[in-house]
Amino acid sequence: MVSDNIKLSPQNAPHRALYHALGLTEEEIARPLVGVVSSYNEIVPGHMNIDKIVDAVKLGVAMAGGTPIVFPAIAVCDGIAMGHVGMKYSLVTRDLIADSTEAMALAHGFDALVMVPNCDKNVPGLLMAAARLNLPTVFVSGGPMLAGRVDGRKTSFSSISEAVGAFNAGKITEEKLREYECKTCPSCGSCSGMYTANSMNCLTEALGMGLPGNGTIPAVYSARIELAKHAGMAVMDMLKKDIRPRDIMTEEAFGNALTVDMALGCSTNSMLHLPAIAHECGIEINLDIANAISEKTPNLCHLAPAGRTYVEDLDEAGGVYAIMHELNKKGLLNTGCMTVTGKTVAENIASTPNRDPEVIRPIESPYSQTGGIAVLKGSLAPEGCVVKRSAVAEEMLVHQGPARVFECEEDAQAAINKGSIQPGDVVVIRYEGPRGGPGMREMLNPTSAIMGMGLGSSVALITDGRFSGATRGACVGHISPEAASGGPIGIVEEGDLIRIDIPGHSIELMIDKEEFARRMEAFTPKKKELSGYLKRYASLVSSGAKGAVLNG
Repeated sequence: MVSDNIKLSPQNAPHRALYHALGLTEEEIARPLVGVVSSYNEIVPGHMNIDKIVDAVKLGVAMAGGTPIVFPAIAVCDGIAMGHVGMKYSLVTRDLIADSTEAMALAHGFDALVMVPNCDKNVPGLLMAAARLNLPTVFVSGGPMLAGRVDGRKTSFSSISEAVGAFNAGKITEEKLREYECKTCPSCGSCSGMYTANSMNCLTEALGMGLPGNGTIPAVYSARIELAKHAGMAVMDMLKKDIRPRDIMTEEAFGNALTVDMALGCSTNSMLHLPAIAHECGIEINLDIANAISEKTPNLCHLAPAGRTYVEDLDEAGGVYAIMHELNKKGLLNTGCMTVTGKTVAENIASTPNRDPEVIRPIESPYSQTGGIAVLKGSLAPEGCVVKRSAVAEEMLVHQGPARVFECEEDAQAAINKGSIQPGDVVVIRYEGPRGGPGMREMLNPTSAIMGMGLGSSVALITDGRFSGATRGACVGHISPEAASGGPIGIVEEGDLIRIDIPGHSIELMIDKEEFARRMEAFTPKKKELSGYLKRYASLVSSGAKGAVLNG
């Protein structure tokens, strides 16, 4: 065991003295030391219950013969950070989380780890850390929020975001907006639709790093506490069998995760996080691979914001394993992959049929024959860009319109709120990429305003930034290269025609080649004065097409 190097010999007496200072008995010191990485805090609704999850994990570890020791991980609430400078500090925390967890685990000689994340960046950040450390590791999330209810219909965070747009357009009263505000988020947990947090918690299962139910059992259910105890027990079994993250997170496992991603209709942020996690495993995932998988994977779910079902409904229908069971009917998964259960994918999904064909469509009758995410390329995005195809209205799958160009999110939001955006327009928001933002802000506020004002079937939005999983509509993000790196999005002028063809996987700036070349030659990207962590981040971050990983 790793910890034996710092606790067994007479020379390790000073280490043992400090363990005794923690109140550990000789019996506890002799057992395997299991780090429980807790992202508990009192500002993120998805994390306020994690103290209970951590206590249950500790019981599970102790019952199985280990000594659990808790240390923290940070987490930003994207909803609270949305629409202001705070969102610049969301994506950048993914690397802070991975780095700090690596430092804590190696500095203290843990033998195994249980990761307890829940929200957007600390799930992928901890998966990145798990890959780096390659210690036996199990994930158990804090679980999804229950759906809210307004006028007898289920609601989620996208509902309140779009209600603001409806209010600004005079479509609902201030009293109705207040009702949405008070009823949309009725419990702790990660927001109840298939947004980024729930996407990544479900994909953790598909990768094999979480027990069944990790992505779908609601935060407030007692079954979540039972799951946490089993996670603590499972990591001790992994330690005994020497099963490690890189034994699980193989190239084939990432193929499974991408396949589930397309079937489930996950957040476009998965196209940032899966490549970054794979990078830590020494595996390359590019956008072309994602498109190839999407083209052969039917889309089986329309959870919010794409439809009117929620993660609690997915749980009742059988969860992630039920989706995998459907996909396996057509041989779309590599079922020989190992998982944290100590069993293969084939063994895990054998007895998990689809219990609700209204929530998980049978593979014989999917929503579409292609996956929920599409990658587009063309003159406007030579390295690629991403759209949640399953959340785009049929009439917007192909769209051409004049560019309305904005240098930041705030300017675009102001124009939308004033009613300056007209049907047919293509809103262009640039200098919001990984380097140019910096931090690649999410654009939920402008996309929700467009939908709330009733323009979702006639207006598109493109950006070198990214979108919340709560975004729906013809919203194309991760335009790469970004404007700050000299990408063509930086040369778009007001009124230029832009053509988006989602089925054809293309996005084009409709100007002639000579004019395109002239503009590119004359183009000098704008630079921002930066300081502190954002300055360091901007100097190191790669393209969104490569997962916005840090170089060097």
